Amino acid sequence: MSLTVEQLLVSKGISPKKEHLEILEARWKEMADLRGNLDGIKIDDADIALKNIAGGDHVE
Repeated sequence: MSLTVEQLLVSKGISPKKEHLEILEARWKEMADLRGNLDGIKIDDADIALKNIAGGDHVE
């Protein structure tokens, strides 16, 4: 059984407004769709890294 966004937030003591909850649920679904089914895929192919560079984008 998976938790909904609302259940997860409530369990952490956060009660979002209805309009925020709709946005969060849409983004949650988008991320789940992007993640897809990673069963059987090599872990190296499923790894994602984000890098935050203070001060904005720097291109070398």
